[in-house]
Amino acid sequence: MGPSFFFPSHQKSRQSGSNPDCAHPAKAQQIPMPAFKPRDTQRARTLRRAATPTERLLWRSITGGAVGAKFSRQMPIGPYFADFLCREWKIVVELDGHSHDLRLEYDAARDRFMTQAGYQVLRFTNADVRENLEGVVAAIALAVKARKLRLSPNAHP
Repeated sequence: MGPSFFFPSHQKSRQSGSNPDCAHPAKAQQIPMPAFKPRDTQRARTLRRAATPTERLLWRSITGGAVGAKFSRQMPIGPYFADFLCREWKIVVELDGHSHDLRLEYDAARDRFMTQAGYQVLRFTNADVRENLEGVVAAIALAVKARKLRLSPNAHP
């Protein structure tokens, strides 16, 4: 016979019906589940495998919490994919190569969408990463620190 646990305060309130948190599950209010939104994980996986040398270089410098937060690569945000995403602090890091010069309107719409969804978008050129990796990593770390101070419920002014 297994161990028996008895919690007098919970037992008493369940018997008296005075604690609504301990109400019978069948009588609890039913809360509808949110609709399932599938993510395009196959496309994200393909993008990660096809990362540019510059994306790989930056990834090696920010992975493992090196900038004070966990980042993931090629993550879907709505209809878009973020090059690097910190879910916890809602920071997106985008690297702009030559193709971005041809898609200025697309990038502007994408930034608007992410900003309206509460994300901070940081953009760097591939040249920035290749020529000043330490500066790019420092800028990302600074943005993480600032975001933590601004969004943390325990932050002090």
